[in-house]
Amino acid sequence: MRATPARIAMWSGPRNLSTALMYAFGNRADCACWDEPFYAFYLKQSGSGHPLSAEIIAAGEPDFDQVARRCLGPVPDGKTVFYQKHMTHHMLPGFDRQWALGLANAFLIRAPERVLASYARKRDEVELRDIGFIEQCEIFDMVADHLGAAPPVVDADDILADPRRSLARLCESLNIAFSDAMLGWPAGPRPYDGAWAPHWYGSVWRSTGFEAAPEKMPELPAELARLADEARPYYERLRKFALTS
Repeated sequence: MRATPARIAMWSGPRNLSTALMYAFGNRADCACWDEPFYAFYLKQSGSGHPLSAEIIAAGEPDFDQVARRCLGPVPDGKTVFYQKHMTHHMLPGFDRQWALGLANAFLIRAPERVLASYARKRDEVELRDIGFIEQCEIFDMVADHLGAAPPVVDADDILADPRRSLARLCESLNIAFSDAMLGWPAGPRPYDGAWAPHWYGSVWRSTGFEAAPEKMPELPAELARLADEARPYYERLRKFALTS
């Protein structure tokens, strides 16, 4: 296991089980969490009309370089693990992503049909760039080129099917010890939840652990099915590297 602090960047799109995975890490005694560090930057730069946009910008740090420096800086609260839940679509074109190479990068993926079914329950309009599949592959390629090997990839369905096994494999790949504390958490909000949590986190606030694995893919209306078809090649590219064996 690593002797120095672990700064973990977990890259996913929205509705990917990302908050539950953050809560799993946050339940470790040695871990500090940061929820979507670049969300305020993304909203200010893109002008995207997300729920609670004004509140998110006001509560966050909209300066890209300042956020990147903090991601690479001291681990908060004297902890030895710094878990950063990053949304891939927050990495807008034209901003240098090389800062992330100073972190231990991992990738959380989920079948696009499941992502879109969940996302559509929270927002009326969605485009491919809203769900981060393209950017996830771009960041994965950057990290893989830097490492000379594929970084860790974990599939949300695999976590739900066998949380202990999946999280143990993920921790091993990140060179940190697995903790049984990651398998459950108290119901309710967390102090590190972002300002957007009241809109997005209702189900995870009610949870005390990972839910049962879904049995089948959801059926989507035609427009969402078209987006799922566009996103699937990006998902399949990373699925080949998932920690399943």
